[in-house]
Amino acid sequence: MKSSRIVHPCSGAAMAAVRMRLDRIIRVSVLALAIAFPLLTCNAVPARATDASEPDSSGVAAELEQEQQASQLELRSVAEQAALAARALSALEADIAALRADQQELDRKIAETAARRAELDQRIAAGEQTMTGLSERQEAVRLSLVARRSVLAEVLAALQRIGRDPPPALLVNPEDALSSVRSAILLGAVVPEIRAETQALAADLKELTALRQAIASERVSLAAALAENSEEEERLARLASEKAALHEQSRRRLERERQRAEALSVRSSELEAVIATLAGEIVSLREAAEAARKAEEERQRQLAERLERARAFAAVAVPDKNRIMPAYAFSKLTRSLPLPVEGETVRHFGTDDGTGHMLAGQVLATDKGATVVAPADGWIAYAGPFRSYGQMVIIDTGENHHLVLAGMETIKVAAGSFVVAGEPLAAMGQTRFAGSAALSLASERPTLYIEIRKNGQPVDPRSWWKDDMSSRKASNDT
Repeated sequence: MKSSRIVHPCSGAAMAAVRMRLDRIIRVSVLALAIAFPLLTCNAVPARATDASEPDSSGVAAELEQEQQASQLELRSVAEQAALAARALSALEADIAALRADQQELDRKIAETAARRAELDQRIAAGEQTMTGLSERQEAVRLSLVARRSVLAEVLAALQRIGRDPPPALLVNPEDALSSVRSAILLGAVVPEIRAETQALAADLKELTALRQAIASERVSLAAALAENSEEEERLARLASEKAALHEQSRRRLERERQRAEALSVRSSELEAVIATLAGEIVSLREAAEAARKAEEERQRQLAERLERARAFAAVAVPDKNRIMPAYAFSKLTRSLPLPVEGETVRHFGTDDGTGHMLAGQVLATDKGATVVAPADGWIAYAGPFRSYGQMVIIDTGENHHLVLAGMETIKVAAGSFVVAGEPLAAMGQTRFAGSAALSLASERPTLYIEIRKNGQPVDPRSWWKDDMSSRKASNDT
């Protein structure tokens, strides 16, 4: 047969976008099928079943563990802050105790100062009494001097006269002698008294001077004591005020630290309760996850037994045409599936698609209006148009395998339904679609694009097609 030259009109980026779009369609279709299939099959056992409770439980348990770890970290931080607050409280209490001791010492000094002030007051009172007595004595001396002023004046006048006109010693007149005798008699009588008065006067004057000096000294001493006592009182008052301010400040700080410590204690209790609750929830979730895992294992075991019995039955019997699950595991059907349509392969898997990229599937050139059938049992994950590639059908064949068929004109199946091998799916058109399989052929014959995916990755489909000379017994019977 004469080969035709194949040219790819699309860019590599467009081809990659098409593949990404196809991957999204497959994932969304599989999810929709997983949701709708239990409603379609009712009590039937699906070929592939997944239990979402265990992953969900595991996810919730992981989130709770993370929350528990965060709470434990916060609890440790709160405990450290509480320890710091406790140390701060101890230091403040020690400071307050020292301030109280200082306050007591100040109180003692203030009491001593008050005692000294009382003593000074007594001394001042005694000094005032002494000064009063001295003043009275001074006044009495002054009055005594005033009272004897006339006598003293006469004595002093007589002394002055004698001093100015002394009596004759040898020769005297009779009159002068008589005067001298009289003067001598008078002086004899007065001089002793004058001497006594003079001595008393001198003593009084001396005592008056001493009293005045004592009064002045006492006044100076009392003034100095009063000044010293006032300074001591002022200093103690300042110290007492400062100590009172420090005591009040320390008291407020102590109150704040106590409130902070109480708040930290409350927060610590709350965190401990949260951690305990989370621990209980984690244990419950783990127990539930373990129970779900065991239930899933048991269900999978029962499912495996039923599938094994089904496989054993299928090996010796014709599959039921009314089955609602694959009769065979898709991975066991290698080299046994017929092509979905009669035609000529114009592109193989892995060959150059014309843009330097590897072709992810296989392209068949078919006859006009040819019928496309299902190569194997499966669920229709998607059925509908896909860009410029015509109609597309995605079959979920089980075991994470998907069969993609594109380039058809009409579709005869709906998404969510179950098809058996050989069941008609669609019909080819009269000409090739412009974007079918993203290829450009010299011929206008209809082309069918075939792609088999395992776990979302394209694989070579040739390993599933049976040879022309092989028996058709291995294919799924319709």
